[in-house]
Amino acid sequence: MEMGSFYMSGDLERYLLYLENERNASFNTLESYRSDILEFAAFLCGGDMEKAAEFSGWAGVDRDGARGFVYELLQKGDAKTSVLRKASALRSFFRFLQREKLVERNVFMQLPLPRKDRSLPKFMQINEVDRLIAAVADYWNAEGAAGTVAKEENQEFGLRRDTALIECIYSAGLRVSEAVGLNFGDVDLIGGVLKIRGKGKKERLGILGGSAQKALRSYMKLCRENGMASSRVSPLFMNLRDFGRLTARSVQRNLKNYLASAGLPPDFTPHKLRHSFATHMLNAGADLRSVQELLGHENLSTTQIYTHVTTSRMKEVYVHAHPRALAGGGAGGGVKSAAVKKRSAAGTGRKTGKK
Repeated sequence: MEMGSFYMSGDLERYLLYLENERNASFNTLESYRSDILEFAAFLCGGDMEKAAEFSGWAGVDRDGARGFVYELLQKGDAKTSVLRKASALRSFFRFLQREKLVERNVFMQLPLPRKDRSLPKFMQINEVDRLIAAVADYWNAEGAAGTVAKEENQEFGLRRDTALIECIYSAGLRVSEAVGLNFGDVDLIGGVLKIRGKGKKERLGILGGSAQKALRSYMKLCRENGMASSRVSPLFMNLRDFGRLTARSVQRNLKNYLASAGLPPDFTPHKLRHSFATHMLNAGADLRSVQELLGHENLSTTQIYTHVTTSRMKEVYVHAHPRALAGGGAGGGVKSAAVKKRSAAGTGRKTGKK
């Protein structure tokens, strides 16, 4: 039985209501917090989930209990990011309990925790994004030729929908949850913008480039012609089965088909398109604050991880292009510079022209 199916104690229920009503927490955030807190309660109750669901003895929890929980998570092989997320959820929960005068101190404050491995975000090259988008048409045309699509209308719908979806994610730097959460009324093709509902139900505007506008206009026209867009709150991206809202899982599953068709690595995810958006923007000279706003990051430090990616790229170019970048210096910088230009052109799908 999953944790979410248990009755919740009054303290936990009040906390989740606080998150929902005062902090505008999303459903996924609430489920994550509930699961993490119940896991800690189960640890305190010796693994008994029935007791954990009714646990109310938070005032008796000490730092040893908090440390023991973190130690157990690490021992059973939880990833550092998972351990840090659970500790953060519990720190927030105990802050709430402290404010409500249900506990004297927050036992998760200043608790020794493992250092987070700061891995650089993986992203796609510009020509790989182009190949992925082109692969949508290749895939659906192949499916139609093989007779695996029930109706020709479904083939055209799938092609236009997923082309628009991928263009949209890459153009506006969307999370997949934000993309599937879009409604028809959120799209302004005249202004070239999207109204996005991000984490914590915070709204922001996303920019639609020319390619994304063209793809969306074609897809939305098809939807209207077939009576699928009944109102402004109708889901923008719909499934083929009953024309309900497309799920994030379906997007990930469909993407794997397009990756295979394009001959791209199967570990590329929709979120890598978001990483690619940020990296390509910064590489092209966009300022960090603007990218932060477009991504919907609350803190600039979250966006700064992408500067490490662009810095790595700059260092690579420097080492290959500067005549004295390597020990010994000497001539040859011009040859290396030409090699870099050639490789850069291959990476972006552009051809170098002779002066």
